[in-house]
Amino acid sequence: MRRLPVYLLLDTSGSMRGEPIAALNVGVRAMVQALRRDPYALETVHLSLITFDIEARELLPLTPLEQVQIPEIRVPDSGPTFLGAALKLLIERAKRDVRRTTHGERGDWLPLVFVMTDGSPSDSQAYREAVAALRRSGGFGNIVACAAGPKARHEPLRELTDTVVSLDTLDGTAFSQFFRWVSASIAMGSQSAGAAPTNTLPPLPKEITIPI
Repeated sequence: MRRLPVYLLLDTSGSMRGEPIAALNVGVRAMVQALRRDPYALETVHLSLITFDIEARELLPLTPLEQVQIPEIRVPDSGPTFLGAALKLLIERAKRDVRRTTHGERGDWLPLVFVMTDGSPSDSQAYREAVAALRRSGGFGNIVACAAGPKARHEPLRELTDTVVSLDTLDGTAFSQFFRWVSASIAMGSQSAGAAPTNTLPPLPKEITIPI
């Protein structure tokens, strides 16, 4: 069975303290539970979780969906938003973990990537370099970026991907709807088995908008 690698890159900078990080934890766990109810996702999806604040961390290595145990996602007392470091770590881990097609064997489907941040990259030079490296790699499928909350900037995310969505608030309802939509997007990718275009996504709920 060919695998569908899915990478979640989640902002854990200081501004996520309090209700936002609590809602994030609930949303991620609900997403995993929803995916486990989908037989196609359960067969194909492998999930990885990368967090970023003053540094990027692989909180969960690429793991079969049925074996995923989401650790508690925590926020430091304060800290910047090193999204560039997170993208660099993503490229390294995908290069290590994703099985490439060879002459005698078909590899994994192109990985799906979901990025969520409530700010903008603090490591702007590293971010630009990582975006360029990611584009050169050609090793990823759909990349979705979410600008969460009123302080999130859309413009830097558009350097990364054309698929940028927005959450106006950082409360539990907004996060719940976002991760429900993420789970539906992943399920759609697993069911299409690579046959659908990489930009195919389910309809957006009202809490998620496309920034102008």
